[in-house]
Amino acid sequence: MYQEERMIQIVNYLKLHKRISVDDICEIFNVSRDTARRDLVKLEEHQKIIRTRGGAILPSFHHDSISNYNERLLTVSEEKQVIGQLAASLVRNKDRIILDSSTTVQACAEKLNVQECSVITNSINQADVLSRKDGVSIHLLGGHLQKEHRYVYGSSVIATLSHYFVDKAFIGIGGISAHGLSLIHEEDGMLKHQMMKQADQVIVLADHSKFGKKFPYRFADLSEINIVITDRLPDPDMLDIFQHHDIEVIVPS
Repeated sequence: MYQEERMIQIVNYLKLHKRISVDDICEIFNVSRDTARRDLVKLEEHQKIIRTRGGAILPSFHHDSISNYNERLLTVSEEKQVIGQLAASLVRNKDRIILDSSTTVQACAEKLNVQECSVITNSINQADVLSRKDGVSIHLLGGHLQKEHRYVYGSSVIATLSHYFVDKAFIGIGGISAHGLSLIHEEDGMLKHQMMKQADQVIVLADHSKFGKKFPYRFADLSEINIVITDRLPDPDMLDIFQHHDIEVIVPS
């Protein structure tokens, strides 16, 4: 197993168990204590953990803290790649689609494989990825550049979007709960909501860690979603909520 894969699994373990020791890492991943310590040092450099005597704990992030786009790309998990592949498989030839600026949606852009397709996006990363694909027409929306998270935003972007109609919108989120879709930044949420309004079909891309989470800005209701693509089925309560709103849940077979 590569170091990056262990690092992702160490963080996932911490989310469940709150702390991990060097001995735990050695036993779980069958590695030496030196390797375990190097993993923890690397995670601390990325501000994913706080090292303690003999192990690590998760940092106490405030809700207004989120890694920048390039940092999040470093930890794009296998689950997000699977979600991206499933999302890309829903795009049909000659579809008109919207792709937002999330890293999970970028996984969809990377997997996109159609002969002809029109894409509207506010993400300079998505545009760059798609520029290397033949047959994909790209409309990169113009506006204020959010440098840290690599998307454009503003009233002019929302006004431009309102003139377009598309077959599908692929939307990434911070959290999804009975109260709706949420994230941290209001300007990002307003833009995502406009994207949803322009689409015949709204497809939310969310790994299982997003279920039940609520962030400060709620930008859409569950009634506005058609499909959720995720890496594993949500718990029965969340699944009941999705069924109540007639939301199709797609997971790997």
